[in-house]
Amino acid sequence: MKRSIARISFALPLLLTAVAIAALVSISACRDAASLETHAAREPSISTSAGCNDSQRDGIPDCVRLRSFNDRENFRRWFTGIAELQFYHQSDAWKAEQRDCAGLVRFALREALREHNRLWFHKMGAAYEPFAPDIRAYTLERNPLGEKIFRTKSGAFTESDLTDGTFNEFADARTLKDFNSRFVSRDRREAEAGDLLFFYQPWVQKFPFHVMLFLRKAYQADDNAGGSSAAVDNAVAANDWVIYHTGASVTDSGTIKKVRLSVLDEHPDKRWRPVS
Repeated sequence: MKRSIARISFALPLLLTAVAIAALVSISACRDAASLETHAAREPSISTSAGCNDSQRDGIPDCVRLRSFNDRENFRRWFTGIAELQFYHQSDAWKAEQRDCAGLVRFALREALREHNRLWFHKMGAAYEPFAPDIRAYTLERNPLGEKIFRTKSGAFTESDLTDGTFNEFADARTLKDFNSRFVSRDRREAEAGDLLFFYQPWVQKFPFHVMLFLRKAYQADDNAGGSSAAVDNAVAANDWVIYHTGASVTDSGTIKKVRLSVLDEHPDKRWRPVS
């Protein structure tokens, strides 16, 4: 079994057993949090013919990269916050047939890029609140890729990719790893919030790729903490939280789990222990 950390090419960075996704945001430069920007007027709409080069030759057009630190950081906070809230208040906006490990990543990423206005909060449910200012570069509804933000094949970006099916609304765990993220490390100490942790288990599962989303610090850290105040304090201070969907099986529809990597270190099934 191989495990690695990756980062979303378009929006995030990382790869332990994780991989970062390459879709619309480039967070590879994100490290420490910066002060948040206030909401401001958005930039003009992006033209599909202007600025869609691929300077990094990774298949993701430059016109959908998040260039400012604040945009990348704000995206990261929305991405991890929305994913974590699915553990406590699963949104009806997340379609039941899309609920698996990659589906959680797709849903949180897509919703992080939307404009978070009153209609969005109404759609998501009463438990949702702002995690950060919105990104300023564009919205999911207003960018050259539209809703089809996931690349499905290798190669540098060309204008024809916008119309020939190269980008799609769907991506399974393997597609996220291969075409929508960049490898960071197999050392989990290098993981940042929003990075993806990938597991590859070809001999034990029908679908050998599995992905977890690294939260680092949790917005809510009251589970897996035990009953004592010291255990709760340790959970709040912990910086190794992950969240993931177990995927469906023939007997159930699966569930969302939020746990610390230090807990997975003791998982009774060794193939789920996050070792390098």
